[in-house]
Formats: sequence, structure tokens, C-alpha cells
Amino acid sequence: MKRPAEESVESSGASRTQPVPRPVAPLFPLPGFFLFPGSIVPLHIFEPRYCQMIDDLIDGSGRLVMGTVPDEFMSQLPGSPPVHPVAGLGEIARHEKLPDGRRYLIWLFGIGRVRVNEVQSDRLYRRVSYEPLQETPISPDCRSLLRTELEIGVRARCKEIEDLPHDLADACLIDILIQKLQLPAADTLRLYSEPCLERRAHSALAAHASKPVG
Repeated sequence: MKRPAEESVESSGASRTQPVPRPVAPLFPLPGFFLFPGSIVPLHIFEPRYCQMIDDLIDGSGRLVMGTVPDEFMSQLPGSPPVHPVAGLGEIARHEKLPDGRRYLIWLFGIGRVRVNEVQSDRLYRRVSYEPLQETPISPDCRSLLRTELEIGVRARCKEIEDLPHDLADACLIDILIQKLQLPAADTLRLYSEPCLERRAHSALAAHASKPVG
């Protein structure tokens, strides 16, 4: 027969092994759109379901997931098209309700890439659970050379940039190049979703080499 203290210890240990539930956020699906970490994008919100979403977010966490709708599902936009499993988590940095009271302008700040899974929603808009995308860093052996090539590519396509910060994160440097390449949505989606920074860098550099600098 177990003593109460033993039962208490066993119960406590069992509770610690339970998985932590993933956070849940509203889903805003758009075709050909990618929310990169560190970017700020303006969005005009006018559909009733998404205006409801903004109303809820203003009184809540302010965070939503921007999901990319693959090209082949664009015809389903009025409904609930599938979104790519790797998406962008963003937070409303600023919002403005337009005079008609039925539309918003928001400025969304990109927090990071996440893996998403749709969950049930009792609102007009959809909701997803999410977890951070686990990225594999560039190996130390080739990091120096890759960063040099990336910096050359970014400078070639960003004439407005004179000096790149030396402490700029590898992922940020790669993302700048990807955005400046202005590739077809399917190619950008492939690069955006790649969790290995080394492969992402090589793919971005290959696309840079194959596309003339305008």
C-alpha cells in the first residue's frame, strides 16, 4: 500500500511529463506573401472576418500568423484555402481604424518563422497552433566564406546599403538577399521554408548568380 507522500510524488512526476500545449493565434492567409523576421509590412484589412480578427487582437496578444497560400489554391481564397506549413509569426506594431469604422490599416512586425497546424475556431477567422521553426546553423568551417559571398550579393542588389553591420545574424543576411531577388512565389516559398541555413544560403546564392542584377 502506497503512502500519501509517495502518491503525491508520483502524481507530480507524471504532470511534469505532460507536453506543453502549443500557443494558438489567428491565421491570415495570403497568396505569394512571406512575413520575414525583422520586417515591417503595412496591411489594409477590410474583410469582415479579418476586421473581427484585428478587433480581437487589439484587446489580446496582438500576434497573428501570416500563412502563404500556394499558387494552385488561389481560387479558394474566398473560402479556406490550405496554407504552407511554414509561416510567419507577426505582431501588430501599430494600427489605425479608418473613418468608416469598418477597415483597418496595420503595421505588422515579423517575429519569426513557425510551423503551423490548423485548429478549430469559433470566430469568423481561422486559427492555428504554432511552434518555432528549428533552424540549423551554418557550419563553422564554411561560415566565413558564405558570409562573404552573401554580403557581396546583398551589396550588389541593395545599392542603398553602404555598410552592413558586422553582427548581422546569418539568417537575416540570407533573408535580405532572398527578398531582393524578387523570385517567383514558388521559389521564394522553397527558400523561406528551408530550415538549414547553410542550404538556404547556397540556394539563395545560386539564384543570385542566375539572375542578372538590374
